[in-house]
Amino acid sequence: MFSMSSFHQKYETDVSPLVIGDQGFKFFVPKSLDPFLDKEDVFREFPLWSKIWEASMVLANHMAAMPVDPRKHLLEIGCGIGLVGIVAAHCGHRVTMTEYNRDALNFARANARVNHTPEWREPGIMELDWTKPALEGRFDTILGSEVIYKEEYFEPLLGLFRRYLKPEGEIILAEGLRKTSVEFFKRVSDICHVKARKRILRSKGGEEKRIILASMRFKKS
Repeated sequence: MFSMSSFHQKYETDVSPLVIGDQGFKFFVPKSLDPFLDKEDVFREFPLWSKIWEASMVLANHMAAMPVDPRKHLLEIGCGIGLVGIVAAHCGHRVTMTEYNRDALNFARANARVNHTPEWREPGIMELDWTKPALEGRFDTILGSEVIYKEEYFEPLLGLFRRYLKPEGEIILAEGLRKTSVEFFKRVSDICHVKARKRILRSKGGEEKRIILASMRFKKS
């Protein structure tokens, strides 16, 4: 059973404040990555979930501006520390957040609690293994940010989309502009209608980060 007291006993954290739309949020992030690294191979199971990615901020802002339909149920895959799903839930969307890494799930649960306000619908937060999915039901919309970073994930992701998306449903992905993400969208264009837009985020130092925000729907056979 998750509790905030056990979370703070287990993890050393920093807090990252964010403003999405006109709403302020705060998110617990790990103070150090060391507890989550394999000391013999630091790149094995590297904790990518522990960072607030620019693509997640783009998708969170998109969800904050998206009209709410209480009849629709959203599924977020690879939720990491929970930014997108928590913002979506706070704005009134009915969302289930999923992750495979158990530490990430704990951070997502803690962040859902710390950002709770009386008027919002708390999201469901569940474990989901893309290669052995055991989640029940189908969803109107599937969300993901920075989930396409390895080519080996292409087929498991498409399998998830086919299994969990309703026939007229929409997939919304935000991904850094890189070789794997561009290749994925090219490949799925044979089976999906893909509408992609480029977003550019600029840091205070002037550095630019290019993000692809894509909407996908399966073509009718």
